[in-house]
Amino acid sequence: MEYAKGRIGRVFTVRIDHGDDLILELIKLAELERIESAVFMLLGALKEAKLVTGPKESITPPEPVWFGFNDAHEILGIGDIFLMDGKPKIHLHAGAGRGDNVKLGCLRGESEVFMVIEVFVFELEGFSARRIADKEQGFSPVDFEQASNLE
Repeated sequence: MEYAKGRIGRVFTVRIDHGDDLILELIKLAELERIESAVFMLLGALKEAKLVTGPKESITPPEPVWFGFNDAHEILGIGDIFLMDGKPKIHLHAGAGRGDNVKLGCLRGESEVFMVIEVFVFELEGFSARRIADKEQGFSPVDFEQASNLE
C-alpha cells in the first residue's frame, strides 16, 4: 500500500450540457483550472458511452469486457483526476441504467451527455501524485511523491 496525506483545496460545481463529451469537458476543466489532483462525483444522463465492465479473465494484463449504449441512460459516478505525462487523466467509474438494465464499469472513450450532467470536483492539495503506465499490469496506477514542504 502507498498513500499520501493532503487536504481539499478548491471546489468546483460544474454543469456539462446536452451533446457535450463528458470526459473531454472534464479534461478541459482540469487544463483551464490547472487541476493536478482531484476527486469528483457526478450525476445525470448520457446518450452514448462505453464502459469496461470487468476483465474477461482474472489475469493481468486484463482483456476488457465492453458494454456500450447509444440510447439515454441515467448515470451516477465517482472518479479522479491525476496527471499522466503532464496531462490530466480522468478515471471514472459509473453505474449506467435504463429501465431494469443497469451496468457498472469504467467509462472510457467518447461519452455524449443527454440533457445535463452535474459534477462536483474537489481538488486535492498537499501532496504530489501522478499516473504512470504499467504495461505489465495493463493499467496506470497512481504514484505518490510526498511533498515534504507542505506538512
